Amino acid sequence: MATTTQLDAVNTMLSAIGEAPVNSLSSGLVEAEIAETILNTVDREVQSMGWHFNTELNKSFAPDTSGNIILGTDILRADATLEAESPDLVQRGLKMYDRKNHTFNIGANTNLDVVVQLTFNDLPEVAKRYITLRATRIFQDRIVGSNTLHDFQIRDEERAMFELKEFDKAADDHNIFDNYDTFSIIDRQGRRTF
Repeated sequence: MATTTQLDAVNTMLSAIGEAPVNSLSSGLVEAEIAETILNTVDREVQSMGWHFNTELNKSFAPDTSGNIILGTDILRADATLEAESPDLVQRGLKMYDRKNHTFNIGANTNLDVVVQLTFNDLPEVAKRYITLRATRIFQDRIVGSNTLHDFQIRDEERAMFELKEFDKAADDHNIFDNYDTFSIIDRQGRRTF
Protein backbone atom coordinates (compact mmCIF):
# COMPACT_ATOMS: atom_id res chain seq x y z
CA MET A 1 0.00 0.00 0.00
CA ALA A 2 1.35 3.39 -0.97
CA THR A 3 1.77 6.15 1.57
CA THR A 4 -0.36 9.28 1.60
CA THR A 5 0.69 11.97 -0.87
CA GLN A 6 -0.18 15.66 -0.90
CA LEU A 7 -2.64 14.91 -3.70
CA ASP A 8 -4.31 12.25 -1.53
CA ALA A 9 -4.56 14.75 1.33
CA VAL A 10 -6.08 17.45 -0.89
CA ASN A 11 -8.60 14.94 -2.26
CA THR A 12 -9.53 13.95 1.30
CA MET A 13 -10.12 17.62 2.05
CA LEU A 14 -12.22 18.06 -1.09
CA SER A 15 -14.33 15.01 -0.25
CA ALA A 16 -15.15 16.56 3.14
CA ILE A 17 -17.07 19.32 1.35
CA GLY A 18 -18.57 17.06 -1.31
CA GLU A 19 -16.20 17.98 -4.13
CA ALA A 20 -14.93 15.45 -6.66
CA PRO A 21 -11.24 14.48 -6.46
CA VAL A 22 -8.67 16.13 -8.72
CA ASN A 23 -5.98 14.37 -10.74
CA SER A 24 -3.19 16.83 -9.96
CA LEU A 25 -2.37 19.67 -7.61
CA SER A 26 -2.37 22.05 -10.57
CA SER A 27 -5.95 21.24 -11.58
CA GLY A 28 -7.08 24.87 -11.59
CA LEU A 29 -10.01 24.15 -9.25
CA VAL A 30 -10.23 27.02 -6.77
CA GLU A 31 -11.26 24.76 -3.89
CA ALA A 32 -8.29 22.46 -4.57
CA GLU A 33 -5.91 25.43 -4.48
CA ILE A 34 -7.41 26.63 -1.19
CA ALA A 35 -7.14 23.09 0.20
CA GLU A 36 -3.48 22.86 -0.82
CA THR A 37 -2.70 26.23 0.78
CA ILE A 38 -4.36 25.18 4.05
CA LEU A 39 -2.59 21.81 3.93
CA ASN A 40 0.82 23.49 3.51
CA THR A 41 0.08 25.93 6.36
CA VAL A 42 -1.00 23.15 8.73
CA ASP A 43 1.99 21.02 7.68
CA ARG A 44 4.39 23.83 8.62
CA GLU A 45 2.50 24.55 11.87
CA VAL A 46 2.56 20.91 13.00
CA GLN A 47 6.20 20.36 12.07
CA SER A 48 7.14 23.60 13.90
CA MET A 49 6.13 21.90 17.16
CA GLY A 50 9.24 19.76 16.85
CA TRP A 51 8.86 16.00 16.82
CA HIS A 52 11.36 13.20 17.17
CA PHE A 53 11.26 12.59 13.41
CA ASN A 54 12.15 16.18 12.43
CA THR A 55 14.50 17.25 15.23
CA GLU A 56 18.25 17.09 14.84
CA LEU A 57 20.33 17.42 17.99
CA ASN A 58 23.82 18.83 18.31
CA LYS A 59 24.14 19.73 14.63
CA SER A 60 27.24 21.76 13.80
CA PHE A 61 26.94 25.09 11.96
CA ALA A 62 29.86 27.11 10.65
CA PRO A 63 29.74 30.92 10.52
CA ASP A 64 29.79 32.75 7.20
CA THR A 65 32.52 35.28 6.32
CA SER A 66 30.83 37.90 8.54
CA GLY A 67 30.77 35.53 11.54
CA ASN A 68 27.00 34.97 11.28
CA ILE A 69 25.35 31.59 11.68
CA ILE A 70 22.91 31.45 8.76
CA LEU A 71 20.17 28.84 8.92
CA GLY A 72 18.68 27.06 5.93
CA THR A 73 15.14 27.90 4.85
CA ASP A 74 14.08 24.40 5.92
CA ILE A 75 14.89 25.11 9.59
CA LEU A 76 11.77 25.98 11.56
CA ARG A 77 13.38 26.36 14.99
CA ALA A 78 16.93 26.45 16.29
CA ASP A 79 18.47 26.72 19.72
CA ALA A 80 21.93 26.29 21.20
CA THR A 81 22.52 22.83 22.64
CA LEU A 82 22.21 22.33 26.38
CA GLU A 83 25.95 21.91 26.88
CA ALA A 84 27.43 24.09 29.61
CA GLU A 85 29.84 25.91 27.29
CA SER A 86 27.16 26.71 24.69
CA PRO A 87 26.54 30.41 24.07
CA ASP A 88 23.10 31.88 24.79
CA LEU A 89 21.80 31.92 21.22
CA VAL A 90 18.30 32.51 19.89
CA GLN A 91 16.93 32.33 16.39
CA ARG A 92 16.02 35.63 14.74
CA GLY A 93 14.76 35.08 11.22
CA LEU A 94 17.29 32.81 9.53
CA LYS A 95 20.22 33.88 11.74
CA MET A 96 21.33 33.04 15.24
CA TYR A 97 21.68 35.92 17.69
CA ASP A 98 23.99 35.97 20.73
CA ARG A 99 21.88 37.40 23.56
CA LYS A 100 24.77 37.77 25.98
CA ASN A 101 26.98 39.80 23.60
CA HIS A 102 24.08 41.43 21.71
CA THR A 103 25.31 40.49 18.26
CA PHE A 104 24.71 38.28 15.26
CA ASN A 105 28.48 37.83 14.94
CA ILE A 106 28.97 34.43 16.57
CA GLY A 107 32.37 33.93 14.95
CA ALA A 108 32.83 30.21 15.68
CA ASN A 109 31.40 26.83 14.81
CA THR A 110 28.29 26.30 16.89
CA ASN A 111 26.23 23.24 17.75
CA LEU A 112 22.48 23.72 17.55
CA ASP A 113 19.38 21.66 18.15
CA VAL A 114 17.16 22.27 15.12
CA VAL A 115 13.66 21.43 13.98
CA VAL A 116 13.66 20.78 10.24
CA GLN A 117 10.77 21.16 7.78
CA LEU A 118 10.49 17.83 5.97
CA THR A 119 8.66 17.39 2.69
CA PHE A 120 5.19 15.90 3.06
CA ASN A 121 6.37 12.66 1.46
CA ASP A 122 9.17 12.28 4.04
CA LEU A 123 6.81 12.46 7.02
CA PRO A 124 5.76 9.34 8.91
CA GLU A 125 2.25 8.20 7.99
CA VAL A 126 0.89 9.04 11.45
CA ALA A 127 2.00 12.67 11.00
CA LYS A 128 0.50 12.84 7.50
CA ARG A 129 -2.79 11.58 8.91
CA TYR A 130 -2.92 14.22 11.64
CA ILE A 131 -1.95 17.02 9.27
CA THR A 132 -4.56 15.87 6.74
CA LEU A 133 -7.34 15.64 9.33
CA ARG A 134 -6.50 19.01 10.91
CA ALA A 135 -6.31 20.66 7.48
CA THR A 136 -9.61 18.99 6.49
CA ARG A 137 -11.39 20.38 9.55
CA ILE A 138 -10.03 23.90 8.95
CA PHE A 139 -10.89 23.71 5.24
CA GLN A 140 -14.43 22.48 5.94
CA ASP A 141 -14.93 25.18 8.59
CA ARG A 142 -13.90 27.91 6.15
CA ILE A 143 -15.75 26.66 3.07
CA VAL A 144 -18.94 25.05 4.46
CA GLY A 145 -19.05 26.05 8.11
CA SER A 146 -21.18 23.11 9.28
CA ASN A 147 -21.17 22.64 13.06
CA THR A 148 -22.20 18.99 12.68
CA LEU A 149 -19.31 18.21 10.33
CA HIS A 150 -16.98 20.19 12.61
CA ASP A 151 -17.94 18.03 15.59
CA PHE A 152 -17.26 14.80 13.68
CA GLN A 153 -13.97 16.06 12.30
CA ILE A 154 -12.67 17.44 15.60
CA ARG A 155 -13.00 13.97 17.18
CA ASP A 156 -11.01 12.42 14.31
CA GLU A 157 -8.42 15.17 14.62
CA GLU A 158 -8.05 14.67 18.38
CA ARG A 159 -7.65 10.90 17.94
CA ALA A 160 -4.99 11.48 15.27
CA MET A 161 -3.12 13.91 17.56
CA PHE A 162 -3.15 11.32 20.33
CA GLU A 163 -1.73 8.72 17.94
CA LEU A 164 0.96 11.15 16.77
CA LYS A 165 1.99 11.90 20.36
CA GLU A 166 2.09 8.18 21.17
CA PHE A 167 4.23 7.56 18.07
CA ASP A 168 6.57 10.39 19.07
CA LYS A 169 6.92 9.12 22.65
CA ALA A 170 7.66 5.58 21.45
CA ALA A 171 10.27 6.80 18.96
CA ASP A 172 11.95 9.10 21.48
CA ASP A 173 12.44 6.30 24.05
CA HIS A 174 11.54 8.47 27.04
CA ASN A 175 11.19 7.01 30.49
CA ILE A 176 10.09 8.48 33.81
CA PHE A 177 13.66 9.33 34.78
CA ASP A 178 13.91 11.79 31.84
CA ASN A 179 11.40 14.01 33.64
CA TYR A 180 12.82 16.71 35.94
CA ASP A 181 9.89 16.48 38.37
CA THR A 182 10.47 12.75 38.83
CA PHE A 183 14.22 13.30 39.25
CA SER A 184 13.69 15.99 41.89
CA ILE A 185 11.48 13.65 43.94
CA ILE A 186 14.01 10.81 43.73
CA ASP A 187 16.93 13.15 44.46
CA ARG A 188 15.46 14.70 47.62
CA GLN A 189 15.94 11.67 49.83
CA GLY A 190 18.08 12.38 52.83
CA ARG A 191 17.69 16.16 52.52
CA ARG A 192 16.08 18.15 55.27
CA THR A 193 14.55 21.54 54.63
CA PHE A 194 13.72 22.86 58.11
